[in-house]
Amino acid sequence: MPKFTRPNALADTPTHYCPGCTHGVIHRLVAEVIDEMDIMNTTIGVLPVGCAVFGYNYFNFDGVQASHGRAPAVATGVKRAKPDRLVFTYQGDGDLAAIGTAEIVHAAARGENITTIFVNNTIYGMTGGQMAPTTLPGQKTQTSPFGRDTEKVGFPIRVCEMLSTLDGVAYAERVSVHDAKHINAAKKAIKKAFEIQMRGEGFSIIELLSTCPTNWGLTPPASLEWLKENMLPYYPLGVYKEKQELTKGASK
Repeated sequence: MPKFTRPNALADTPTHYCPGCTHGVIHRLVAEVIDEMDIMNTTIGVLPVGCAVFGYNYFNFDGVQASHGRAPAVATGVKRAKPDRLVFTYQGDGDLAAIGTAEIVHAAARGENITTIFVNNTIYGMTGGQMAPTTLPGQKTQTSPFGRDTEKVGFPIRVCEMLSTLDGVAYAERVSVHDAKHINAAKKAIKKAFEIQMRGEGFSIIELLSTCPTNWGLTPPASLEWLKENMLPYYPLGVYKEKQELTKGASK
């Protein structure tokens, strides 16, 4: 029987994440893929401000700290200076889709040969639970206590759908980590994105639907159900672009 062990690429240290937060699951998936590809010594992660700000402490490979939203710009510089390295950004929805919108759009449009791991939990996590660009219509947050009013603040941004229209994007897929089946699918997507980068095919992004029990005001089990019932209908899973072929979110 196989033994369940910690991946070599994952540091043996406690994380600061809240109970039930799925950042830990995503960290493990990234580490497992890096182990399987045997690229730990040639991988560089770029982590900006947000819940994953201390992520460089949790991995056993090189990490670079970026200012809030600027991870794609930093990763661009790293990859151009070290083209033989696997370079990825690890970003939340507030970071990527708000202050970092310009950086992610233009890195994707240029076809930078980097990978973005995009964690979408529909809320600002680290700073106290404010409404984010991905907050669902009607969703209550600290800054939308009566629910997101789309007439006043607009609609959520669907990042995979938006970026998949850009010619520089080689691969864009949305996955989820709310149960074992989808966690396995998420790992396959991350591995495919890294392989695409290693082949030099251009920009790739994996959007992972994630939970935030603390700021959602739910228990960890309830937050998984909330994701399933509320996020999946608004953010359909699937491949949105692969090798220049738009598939418009064909579900797995």
